[in-house]
Amino acid sequence: MDTTFKYGFTFAISGGNKLNRFNSWVAANLPDLDYRLPPQTPVETAAMTIRLKSLEDRTRLLQALPAELP
Repeated sequence: MDTTFKYGFTFAISGGNKLNRFNSWVAANLPDLDYRLPPQTPVETAAMTIRLKSLEDRTRLLQALPAELP
């Protein structure tokens, strides 16, 4: 079983509860996406970097990600 998440993807996201909002969005839109989130993100930040297993996952996420997460 390969558990290497060697591809990073940084995207704009602002406001609070970034991790929960992203998890909820992925569950509803890309439920089979395999990713890793940072342990925490400060409210003040305007971007977040996640880790992905493949370039295909990055492409899928890039195509599906809205301009702003709800």
